Amino acid sequence: MISYFQDYVTIGAVLGFGLFLVVLLLGVASVLRPNKPYAEKLQTYECGVDPVGTGWSQTYVRYYIFGLLFVIFDVEAVFIFPWAINLEKLGYFGLIEMFFFIFILLIGLIYAIRKDVLKWES
Repeated sequence: MISYFQDYVTIGAVLGFGLFLVVLLLGVASVLRPNKPYAEKLQTYECGVDPVGTGWSQTYVRYYIFGLLFVIFDVEAVFIFPWAINLEKLGYFGLIEMFFFIFILLIGLIYAIRKDVLKWES
């Protein structure tokens, strides 16, 4: 066998052994685990509240919008901290670029405020 393919055989053997080990351990766990199902165990559990009524409820889109805004400004912080550490090396070009970056985010925030996205209505 060519030495080039020996690496692939080694990788295949390791993957095969890993797959065998996973199947073996899952099989042992399914044999040894206690299995005592009853009605309360099979009931849906959500945050300590017993389910009452229908299982469908509408989720407000505002939750996702607030989450998206949080992610956007969190990513902004990820960019600003390294910039602040390297500000002396970047000079005026880095300063102007960061002001431009913050300006674009500020425009997005003003747009969200004008569209009343940040108003929380019950």
